[in-house]
Amino acid sequence: MVATIGTFFSDLWKQIVSLFTSINILTSILDIALVAVVVFALIRLIRDSRAEQLLKGILLLAAAYALSSLLGLKTLRYLLSILFDNSLILVAVIFQPEIRRALEQAGNSRFGFLRSLGADKQEMVKAWKQAISATCGAAAVLQEQKMGALIVLERQTKLGDIVSTGTTVDAQPSKELLGNIFFKNSPLHDGATVLREGRVCAAGCILPLTDLQIGTDMGTRHRAAVGMSENSDAMVVVVSEETGTISLAVGGVLRRGFTPEELKSELESGMLAAIVKPEDEDKKPGRRFGKNGKGAHAK
Repeated sequence: MVATIGTFFSDLWKQIVSLFTSINILTSILDIALVAVVVFALIRLIRDSRAEQLLKGILLLAAAYALSSLLGLKTLRYLLSILFDNSLILVAVIFQPEIRRALEQAGNSRFGFLRSLGADKQEMVKAWKQAISATCGAAAVLQEQKMGALIVLERQTKLGDIVSTGTTVDAQPSKELLGNIFFKNSPLHDGATVLREGRVCAAGCILPLTDLQIGTDMGTRHRAAVGMSENSDAMVVVVSEETGTISLAVGGVLRRGFTPEELKSELESGMLAAIVKPEDEDKKPGRRFGKNGKGAHAK
């Protein structure tokens, strides 16, 4: 009896030792850390968006499937099994906007500057400085006259699908040109103007609207600005038609109360850093707003 117990504990100890010796501590830590990062990224992706409600619906269907199996409801189980057999396609269709946004954000890494290795950096910086100066000058005039404006400054994420919804302009930016575009009752004043590579690319463009609540005192222009910044790395300038307030949306965060000088500083920081020193892009300079800014967060 004593020998049998001794043999049992001896074998148990050998199994425990074998288990721990077979585990690579560093590999396991790395594995767990990567899984945690993926789970955290998924939670951030679906939080406070329509995906959260859709996920709740999917979990409810999964609970119904488990319940049908438990209670022997064969017909319901069969129907749900057909649904879950095609779950990969179902997830891709239902979460298409969220998956696209995640892939776009993954592509907006510090390696994005490789796409513009052939471009003359000095010329690009000069073009963007002129475009930013024109944007801020137009914003000052429109603020004074309380005319609404929505200007998108394209960065690494290409906005070809947005440009295609508007009218091609392809012109050198100037305060006068931007002011005429957003002059009341002009054909293109209701849409957004997209600046690409320091030039006015298109006007009258339609932007995606955010699903989040950003404040009752802000209208469609502000919702479009936040929505565009959620779906790309663009910097979006908004001038309120009602109050003349200048706002800036970057990375799903809208900040208000900019002066033209503060706006110019922020735009230069956000637009020129990726050209002169691409690694600074990950520091998201567009989120460092002036002390007078009031924010409406969209996380």
